[in-house]
Amino acid sequence: MYDAAPEPAAIETGESSAQARVRPGRAEIEAAVRTLIAATGDDPAREGVLETPARVARAYREWFAGYAMDPGSLLSRTFGEAEGYDETILLRSIPLVSTCEHHLAPITGVAHVGYRPRDRVVGISKLSRLVDAYARRLQLQERLTRQIAHALDDALQPRGVAVIIEAAHGCMSTRGVRQHGVSLVTQCWLGEFGDKEGLRRELLGSLPRRGSEWGGEG
Repeated sequence: MYDAAPEPAAIETGESSAQARVRPGRAEIEAAVRTLIAATGDDPAREGVLETPARVARAYREWFAGYAMDPGSLLSRTFGEAEGYDETILLRSIPLVSTCEHHLAPITGVAHVGYRPRDRVVGISKLSRLVDAYARRLQLQERLTRQIAHALDDALQPRGVAVIIEAAHGCMSTRGVRQHGVSLVTQCWLGEFGDKEGLRRELLGSLPRRGSEWGGEG
């Protein structure tokens, strides 16, 4: 059964309390999808696509769940019982699903998130949730990379933060140049990772691909 969407209401994007948006109700969403189906040249009343508007509305609630998440709150609980551990903490190959804001095409790939703690550490699942909170929005990969890095830096104030994303873009593989097997790599280095090339090389060497293939500059 269809999970009814809430009535139009202001929803917090997590970006700024001063920038709220109004989410359309279920009927408006489904009407918009029927218009898009008609725009393809198909018949929105055809049996095969009759339930598509409801399915798409449900899917959008999942694909764009990040707008209802506050990334800062995900990192609000930290721990100081790491026995003074101050080496790099790296969570590799976090699955990433996002949507290109230019063509509403999928972005799929992985994110690698690392930091060098100063006093506090955060549960590793929170790193994965942080990626999801920013990814499940309309995005640019470059902005997404920086948002994740700066949110972690603001919350933990560690000695350094590193975020690397490698992703394939549907807007490139399904339209335009139509090139498959191409991935975009973006990097953000903060603090010690930005200052010390050796740390960057060490982290890149810990990733599934060889560090020399990634390049060491951000």
